[in-house]
Amino acid sequence: MQSMSDYYSAVQLRGDHWSTLRQSLDQLAREPEGRHAKATRAKVVEMFNALETIERYWAFPGIQSFEHMRRQFENGHLADVAFTVRRAARALVTGAYRRRHIPLDRDMDDKDENEDEAILSPDARALAKPYFEVMIVDDVNEHQERWLRQNMASMRRPDDAFTYAPVVVPTLQDALIGVLFNHNIQAIIVRPGLKMESKVDLGLLTRYLKLAGGTDDIKNMSPEDYGPELCRLIAKVRPELDAYLVTDRSVEEIAGLDLGICRRVFYNQEDFMELHLNILRGVQARYKTPFFTALKEYSKQPTGVFHAMPISRGKSITRSHWIQDMGAFYGPNIFMAETSATSGGLDSLLEPHGTIKEAQELAARAFGAKHTYFSTNGTSTCNKIVVQALVRPGDIVLVDRDCHKSHHYGMVLAGAQVSYLDSYPLNEYSMYGAVPLREIKHRLLQMKAEGKLDRVRMLLLTNCTFDGVVYNVERVMEECLAIKPDLVFLWDEAWFAFARFGPTYRQRTGMNAANNFRERLRTPEHAKAYAKQQEKLADADMEKLLKTRLIPPPNARVRVYTTQSTHKTLTSLRQGSMIHVNDQDFKGEVEQAFHEAYMTHTSTSPNYQIIASLDVGRRQVELEGFEFVQRQVEAAMSMRRAIASHPLLQKYFKVLSAGDMIPAEYRESGVSSYYDTEQGWTDIWDCWEQDEFVLDATRVTLAVGGTGWDGDTFKTKVLMDKYGIQINKTSRNTVLFMTNIGTTRSSVAYLIEVLVEIAKELDELLDDASKMERLSFERRVKNLTQDYPPLPDFSRFHEAFLSPGNTNEGDIRTAFFLSYDESKCDYLELDGSIRQAMKEGRDVVSASFIIPYPPGFPILVPGQVVSEEILAFMRALDVNEIHGYRPDLGLRVFTPEALADLTTKTTAQAAK
Repeated sequence: MQSMSDYYSAVQLRGDHWSTLRQSLDQLAREPEGRHAKATRAKVVEMFNALETIERYWAFPGIQSFEHMRRQFENGHLADVAFTVRRAARALVTGAYRRRHIPLDRDMDDKDENEDEAILSPDARALAKPYFEVMIVDDVNEHQERWLRQNMASMRRPDDAFTYAPVVVPTLQDALIGVLFNHNIQAIIVRPGLKMESKVDLGLLTRYLKLAGGTDDIKNMSPEDYGPELCRLIAKVRPELDAYLVTDRSVEEIAGLDLGICRRVFYNQEDFMELHLNILRGVQARYKTPFFTALKEYSKQPTGVFHAMPISRGKSITRSHWIQDMGAFYGPNIFMAETSATSGGLDSLLEPHGTIKEAQELAARAFGAKHTYFSTNGTSTCNKIVVQALVRPGDIVLVDRDCHKSHHYGMVLAGAQVSYLDSYPLNEYSMYGAVPLREIKHRLLQMKAEGKLDRVRMLLLTNCTFDGVVYNVERVMEECLAIKPDLVFLWDEAWFAFARFGPTYRQRTGMNAANNFRERLRTPEHAKAYAKQQEKLADADMEKLLKTRLIPPPNARVRVYTTQSTHKTLTSLRQGSMIHVNDQDFKGEVEQAFHEAYMTHTSTSPNYQIIASLDVGRRQVELEGFEFVQRQVEAAMSMRRAIASHPLLQKYFKVLSAGDMIPAEYRESGVSSYYDTEQGWTDIWDCWEQDEFVLDATRVTLAVGGTGWDGDTFKTKVLMDKYGIQINKTSRNTVLFMTNIGTTRSSVAYLIEVLVEIAKELDELLDDASKMERLSFERRVKNLTQDYPPLPDFSRFHEAFLSPGNTNEGDIRTAFFLSYDESKCDYLELDGSIRQAMKEGRDVVSASFIIPYPPGFPILVPGQVVSEEILAFMRALDVNEIHGYRPDLGLRVFTPEALADLTTKTTAQAAK
């Protein structure tokens, strides 16, 4: 029997417990006196007791109906309770309770009982009114609760856009637990007379209260302040929700309070219709999709097409005799909605003033940004836009060297002086982690010592990395701004858009950290802490500054940009991406340059379907992102548990934990694994709050060296070719399984089945292997698990491209364009002429980006000197692709003459 510690989320626990209860009661109803009846009865009692803690927070079937089921069981009405539980459990699984009333009495027929939402047609599902639940926080008796429910129900009207059901909880703690348990809740009504402590045994629920920040800080508050405080606490964990405060306090008292997510205050009145209308309006504000709605309306209009798009309205397809299959495959709507921005009728992405502008403003609200911009060309384009808008030629930019290649090309276009930062290496798995904060601070302090700090413009980091390493974003910004108070931060969150909608994850996103930081900088407590630290650090040397958690000045500027691949982790068509801005100086300093950069890189013919999908994807995450992200994390955690606890899989595979991917010095909490077979799930809130780096659990990195296959072979020859499992990231001896908001339990189950089948086949293969075949297998395994090549650090820029001083930033743009001249370049063979040149003392300088795939990061950039370590790594890589490298010719490098000429010019310019 699984316990709470075996589950990451209460949602999955609830679903499995209802399933177990249904199965047990069905068995008991068939064989009430059977051989296993006693054990089955005990299991039923256990399930009722476990579900009692959870069911009070859900509207269906409701705590009253649940208690009725339990009484039926206790009174021996096994057939009746089995029927009722079966019907309730099925409605929960199919989602039928969201569309219609579910009769739970045995004598009431349910003609649509077998209807499953998943098999309904999209049109049928679109016609149904969306359903949600409203939490009423009030300590009332059963009679009063019935009165509240009846009054809320009486307000419903046939023309309401949505339908909802109330959930009544008595205390502040219950409300906090409820919004974290129940993803159906979209609004909260906080009534007077609120109490603090829950009557529920909170031993199982501590994790959920921690997500809300706990309640210790408000235990000394006056009870009349509990209502406003609850609104603020809910804003921390589910900021997308609406709250309505019913109070008997004066207007003057309420007006000065921070009410968090409270949309409206009702004073001493029981105006249920006004409350009902406000609830619907609040949900409608999130449901609204201005551009998608406009595009649907446009597709219905009769038009005459006389612009440059033959496919518009599907005309070039419907008239064709040869491409009718395309029309049949995609359906008519996608072509009916095709148009050109220049034709009028819809907004322009380049100069938005209508529905696209409104859609972007709604997206900014959803993601916690001050401004949001859509992109239909992917996050590669977003990265270039931000870099070009903010970086001027000659500015110094600190860059994570193993970041996405678009950033490196962005530096070329901007003409930046690039200062590369090295991430900590994971040599055993041929991948990098992330850049330690000490490394970043050290580089900034070096710049300050050499008088270059005023030229440092931006810090550019990947959060989270492809492999799932996540920065402590707020701490990085805090300490960097203590050294350079106007530093700009660009967080590449291409793989992290979903994080905004999970309470644990949200705290490590760029926009959330920026908002928290802006608020903290304004407080008197921060000013005092800064002044006190400045006294202590008056004569501090470099080492002391590196060891101290630095506090920024109160006048530091919060300037944060994040780029997100919406299409990678949320609902959007491919290449749908967003740029989020939270920059205090955007309006005065950046807006015009940003507009020009946006115009430079954005197509004048953007795909309207992508824009519409971004609009709809934003609606989805505001209304059900919390639920979907919770299920995503649960799926990944289940996968980790299944592999870690399976004895056969352990022979050949290993799921990499936080301890494997993050060195101990960066895990202050001491947490090394999120799941332990003996203790169950670890409470990850503490490590996500404290540690310098944490691991995104939704990415499951599987070490496959024990199979004798390298990562690329395991991906293509085994997973994809044989089993149809698609992944897109490998290293020399690992493969990465990425869950997303669409991952199902069935998908996870299939993957586990496949891995078990692979392990069984390997067992059989080795069982029948000859001595030489077994020796060959063991050598392959040893090569992949022990004889791994060390990852090379960034070597240095050649003097021709190097900035004066000891901070090692270089001019990547000059090197990039110098390589356009073929006469200044040569090719050296990896195992021949290049080794001879280095033996003779020559600086061999790369003329290209060299990017092995996998692992997919540049080990050489234009202008970088080739080191022995880099050569050794390239030779050891057994991969099919090395981008920028020509096996038939060798490594493209600059000629000694070209370097000498450029060095002379650079030296002469520096002397002036």
